[in-house]
Amino acid sequence: MTTTETETFETIRLTADVVLIANGHVLLIERGWDPFEGMWALPGGHVDAGETSLTAAARELAEETGIAVTTADLRQVGTFDAPGRDPRGRYVTVAYAATLPRPVQPSAGDDAAAARWWPLDALPVLAFDHAAIVRAATESTS
Repeated sequence: MTTTETETFETIRLTADVVLIANGHVLLIERGWDPFEGMWALPGGHVDAGETSLTAAARELAEETGIAVTTADLRQVGTFDAPGRDPRGRYVTVAYAATLPRPVQPSAGDDAAAARWWPLDALPVLAFDHAAIVRAATESTS
């Protein structure tokens, strides 16, 4: 391997995010720490060793919001891998979406300071590129 090749190598981390929708609302969590502490974001997080992104999405949703869905309930929205989408380094996320017939009361947990339903037409500024992920999820269902 040449010096140029080693200089362009970067560590890539894999995450999974969930767009959970019910009655025109999307479930968001308030981030409990940096980056973007205090901002609203989609539930999600790192894919653990030996875990698929699909399994991680269902697990992270339950850990951060107390709302459980099965992996069969989740559909893949897309992969988001733009350089710079996360200030911690190179992160690639596989985003999933699910729809509930009505909102279920969330319970913030894990690294979420709060969890609540937001109207899709009145979202706060979202952390990372989560606004683009919500758009992709809602465009694919309309």
